[in-house]
Amino acid sequence: MKTKFLLGLAGLAIVAIGCVGTVSGKKTAAVPFIKDRIEGRYERPASQVFDAAKEVVRLNGTLLSESTLHGGTNAAGVLALEGKVNQRRVWMSVEQIDPKISAVIVQARTKGGGRDIELCHELEKQIALKLVR
Repeated sequence: MKTKFLLGLAGLAIVAIGCVGTVSGKKTAAVPFIKDRIEGRYERPASQVFDAAKEVVRLNGTLLSESTLHGGTNAAGVLALEGKVNQRRVWMSVEQIDPKISAVIVQARTKGGGRDIELCHELEKQIALKLVR
C-alpha cells in the first residue's frame, strides 16, 4: 500500500514539473505557471545594456553562453545570455524596443525548477547601476 502511494506521489510530481521556455529561447524543466522573470527598460542602446548584463553575471557568478536570437521585433534580433549565479540558472535577453529604449528581461530558476524572483530583482538593479556609471 505504501509503495503504491509513493509511486502515485512520484507520478504526480513528474506531471507537476513541466518544461518552460526561457528568455534565451531554450526550454528547461521547471514548475510552470509562476512568475520567474523581471523586465527593465533603459534609455540606452541594446549593446550597452547587453554589455552591462554580461558584466553583472560575471561579477556574481559564471557566464555560460551568449547568443543572438533572430526573428525578434527588430532587425538586429534579441541578444541573450545564460549564466549561473548563487547556484541558480539565470537567463537574460536584451532587445532594442525603439531607437532610444532597450529592454532587458532577467529570469532565474533553482535546480528543482522553482523561481528566484529576488535574484531577478537584484540582477536587474545591478544592470541599472552599471548603466548609470
